[in-house]
Amino acid sequence: MNSWKNIWMVYILTATSLYAGITDFKTIEKAKEAYDSQDYEKSVKLLKSLGTTSPQKEYDVGNAYYKNKNYDKALESYEKAKGIDEATRLHNMGNSYFQNKALDKAIEMYEKALVLKEDEDTKFNLELVKKQKQQEEQKKKEKEQKENNKKDEQKEQKKQDKENKNKEDKKEKQKEQNKDKKKDSDKKPNKDKKKKDDKKKEGDKDKNDAKQKDQSKEKQGDKSSSKPEKQPNKMSEKEKLNKQELKRLMKKMQKEKTPTMMYQMDQGNKGPREEGINPW
Repeated sequence: MNSWKNIWMVYILTATSLYAGITDFKTIEKAKEAYDSQDYEKSVKLLKSLGTTSPQKEYDVGNAYYKNKNYDKALESYEKAKGIDEATRLHNMGNSYFQNKALDKAIEMYEKALVLKEDEDTKFNLELVKKQKQQEEQKKKEKEQKENNKKDEQKEQKKQDKENKNKEDKKEKQKEQNKDKKKDSDKKPNKDKKKKDDKKKEGDKDKNDAKQKDQSKEKQGDKSSSKPEKQPNKMSEKEKLNKQELKRLMKKMQKEKTPTMMYQMDQGNKGPREEGINPW
């Protein structure tokens, strides 16, 4: 919405001289041409060069700033444009706040404009801003939830790290204690081990003593066994017969003459005498 026609009427009514009015008309015409060709900076410059101040001029300056995406400057100009159609002015202010992401202020301007006048464009913009706000609130809520979850995870991680550190510290402490115990055991032999060693030494001594006794007995046994033992005189049947025969012959010799030759006795069985041969 622009008010170029209104600006023309204002300048016609307020012109103090013919020369000044003609000059301002030409400036306004150039500003309009610059606006239509989207040279908004030139349009603002030309409008501001006008020697008069009016709500219509400020409104058109605000529109040029808005088209040039300078929304803060547009709002300043719209604030000074009181006196033109109020619903239109509030509508454009709502648009500027919306572009600046000031959604609450945009909603406020649109609602005020609708109170003054029902307008489809204003209604549409109001609903659009409300949806935008709802989406941003949802995003904000999700972001906060995500950050809270992240904080909880970090908190849980810190807790887990602390527990792990405590476990590691306990392990290190236990390890140091085991080292100290080992050092003490190396310096001071265990009493039970010492007793066991003493018992073992006593047992080895008893074994050695018993072994020495056994060796002494064996030596004595060897000495006694070195002497020949008397064996019972066991005679075979053959020897008994020879002995009896010897006795018989001795008796016979005592009765008779002593033979010139000793009787040769066979150690084996006595064989038959050859005929014609006498023992003496």
